[in-house]
Amino acid sequence: MARLTKQEQQEVIRLIEAGKPLPDKYRFLLFDDKREVELVWNGKTNEVTNVVLPFQTIEQVDEPREDAVAQQDLFAMDNRGRQLRGWTNKLIWGDNKLILSSLKNGPLREEIERQGGIKLIYIDPPFDVGADFSIDIEIGDKKFTKYRNILEEVAYRDTWGQGVDSFIAMIYERLSIMRDLLADDGSIYVHCDWHVNAIVRLTMDEIFGKKHFINQIEWTYKTGGTPQTIGFSKKHDHILYYSRGENPVFNQLLQKSYVPTLPEPHTSSGQRLCVRRDEVCELCLNGSPGQKYRMVIARDIWDDISSIFRNDAQATGYNTQKPEDLLKRIIAASSNEGDIVADFFVGSGTTSAVAEKLGRKWIAADLSKFAIHTTRKRMIGVQRELKADGKDYRAFEILNLGKYERQHYVGVNPSLREEQRQQQLQARERAFLDLILGAYRAEKTDSFASFHGKKAGRLVVIGPVNMPVSRRFIEEIILGCRKNRITKVDILGFEFEMGLFPNILNEAREEGIDIALKYIPRDVFDKRAVERNQVVFHDVAFIEVCPHFKDNTVAVELTDFSVFYSQDSIAHAEATLNNGRSKIVVKNGQIIKISKGKDGTSTDEQLTKTWKDWIDYWSVDFDFENKREIICVQNPDTGNWEEQWTGDFIFENEWQSFRTKTDRSLELKSIYHKCAQGRRKIAVKVVDIFGNDTMTIIDVNVGGKN
Repeated sequence: MARLTKQEQQEVIRLIEAGKPLPDKYRFLLFDDKREVELVWNGKTNEVTNVVLPFQTIEQVDEPREDAVAQQDLFAMDNRGRQLRGWTNKLIWGDNKLILSSLKNGPLREEIERQGGIKLIYIDPPFDVGADFSIDIEIGDKKFTKYRNILEEVAYRDTWGQGVDSFIAMIYERLSIMRDLLADDGSIYVHCDWHVNAIVRLTMDEIFGKKHFINQIEWTYKTGGTPQTIGFSKKHDHILYYSRGENPVFNQLLQKSYVPTLPEPHTSSGQRLCVRRDEVCELCLNGSPGQKYRMVIARDIWDDISSIFRNDAQATGYNTQKPEDLLKRIIAASSNEGDIVADFFVGSGTTSAVAEKLGRKWIAADLSKFAIHTTRKRMIGVQRELKADGKDYRAFEILNLGKYERQHYVGVNPSLREEQRQQQLQARERAFLDLILGAYRAEKTDSFASFHGKKAGRLVVIGPVNMPVSRRFIEEIILGCRKNRITKVDILGFEFEMGLFPNILNEAREEGIDIALKYIPRDVFDKRAVERNQVVFHDVAFIEVCPHFKDNTVAVELTDFSVFYSQDSIAHAEATLNNGRSKIVVKNGQIIKISKGKDGTSTDEQLTKTWKDWIDYWSVDFDFENKREIICVQNPDTGNWEEQWTGDFIFENEWQSFRTKTDRSLELKSIYHKCAQGRRKIAVKVVDIFGNDTMTIIDVNVGGKN
């Protein structure tokens, strides 16, 4: 306090006693006279999450697809795919803050370090407060617009809900963890535009240090540009390039430099004579038949890479998709073959696709389930392309934090001993039941031991937060229905045991019990969405398949798929639609186009003609339960990481058919797959046009009676 005047000392005491913040000038007067420039925002903290959650392996793609004409030994292994030892590429669904923290502090970090660490991170975060993240989905010759789900809206509100303050808080924490994940010779490229360029650069100066700033790259679109009423047309993005250490990986590249193509020297009325071919006059430019280019050392202005257009072969429908040529330049410059490249806002999968083509290993993550599905299809397409060309490719696995992420949201501490963890889980679940019932708009009931609430003449049961709803769980509910003469019940669950539906429901209906299975969406973790009645519980979709046998081979035919989605309502669309316009809504699993004529008359057109229209992708694992799902959990007593079987199995994607932008057809019968004789389980996974997946399991007897 010695540096303060008596008046300043009295002011400090008065403000502290009143519980009010001190003016910024006192930070320097009271503590340190080191007056460096610092980025400050409301709620700033240097704390970052350090939670470690186990990664669950949901799916494994070793081969892009088994070929129907391939003649290979039953147990022959392709020498590519997963058989490239040492690393399997990773596509991770979930909150990237939890993913980053778990990568940094968990057992997967050791595997990353054995591969040399992450050499390059490229991210393209949501930098536009007014950005449109809707996706156009094709149904026949029509298009349906898929909007963000509630979870994505929650993340978007968390990013922009308080304007720049909340955006910078979001990106600061994630960039801090990314810096710690990078190898000493690693680099990071952050893609942004005029909205947040200045803020992101100051943030990166603070996290990485000004001395590690390398370039601010200007990517200038060859076409386009946003017209302005006042000011110049906006025609470029910014890419900020920083290094982790002093000597980052860097490979000098060339880029195209365009020069005008000039006609022969000429004269023209009103124009002087052009005596040199490189001297440009207005007539030369206006009459130029085209452009030529020469190769120069790459500069920090990139004007030779086009943006993505809707009719481009690589276009996936994402408005924010970046061209592969852009990522080729970044990945080629700041990594070498065999290095790990990461993208934690992967979107349509451009980074992972280019990394695979350039022989890099990769980690890709996104909060959007639809983004993960889009990237899965894209990566299988890349695998197919490389396989057809006789080139190597790597297997990839789809991971998430699954039930452990749910436990984290509920508030369970995974480092506790099992008994303590269960006690804490039970206490938190009791409080959480009220949240779920509120989101479902059900009334709580204590009249029955097995039932938690009631809604519209139906009783409501909420399944466990940390495991799938099982057949045994439903059988206990059926017993409770018999005992209490209950005929209608809704069972809500985060996950349902595979192969459960519809067999158990048919058995219940035979006893006069109507059971509806409904997914609890992850959106229930956002109290704002619950308060606004924005959370939608969808009925569980179901798949019907038919196995076909030939000698010691089996094929699977997809025979039916039922969904029960809703988005918007016909009444709301008709009420808000302007004359002469149209809108698409989803009602009870049917996609309907609402059109309003100039006279105000509304007409409906159902776009989904058959159940096949709902399917975007399906795949088969011909030997499910062949590979156990193993996670690494830290022993709270020893601190060591220990492998545990989750009780689940990994879906090994051996055959798949899916729609692409250029090919909308879908095969409904797999190839005949050669199998060892005997009983086995076959798993079939269907991904609908919204990106949600459903799986069923069938028992077959190869070479015997079925």
